[in-house]
Amino acid sequence: MRAGYYPAMGLFDGRLTHGLQSLAAAMLLCLLLPACSSQAPREAASADDALPELNLNLPADCACSADQETFTFLEKGVNALNEGSYLESLQYFQRYQRIENTERATLEAGIAIAYLSTLPDSPIYDRSAARNAYLGLREQVEQGAALHDPVRIMQYALESFLHMYDQVEQLKQGNASLRSELEKREEAITRLRDLTLGREPAQAGSR
Repeated sequence: MRAGYYPAMGLFDGRLTHGLQSLAAAMLLCLLLPACSSQAPREAASADDALPELNLNLPADCACSADQETFTFLEKGVNALNEGSYLESLQYFQRYQRIENTERATLEAGIAIAYLSTLPDSPIYDRSAARNAYLGLREQVEQGAALHDPVRIMQYALESFLHMYDQVEQLKQGNASLRSELEKREEAITRLRDLTLGREPAQAGSR
């Protein structure tokens, strides 16, 4: 048998040595890969940390903050209304209209104030004024004006109030007509009685 040749394996010792070296290199590569992957995020994070922070110099009187503030006055007015603080509620609604100064705010404040006028405990209680005020705003509401939910509920309540107000006025007119008719009948019965008894009929309004 010649040196360096292995009949059982059919390999030269040079080829065997080269194969072992390739296997060792592959195993070393597998060991190094996890270490590299664990260090990569740290390097990326350190790079991100080095980025400067962005500072947006927005104006202090941004329009969005103004909208939130004026809507807060509407909310405060509704809360005061729920708590029974009607004068405070009125002041908040007026302030909401004054600061917002838009058609929507004017309409909403008008509806809220008209609703306050329908409440007997309100300092501005006046059923006729509430009816007239809402009738002046009703056309804008029917045209699909956008309203906040609490104001929309007040508007529904005003619709019911308007319906009941008209019914009460019709009943009042009906009662006045019945009262006048009863007075006329009483006068006719009195005259008939006087004629039956042979007396001069009493003059109307002399009793």
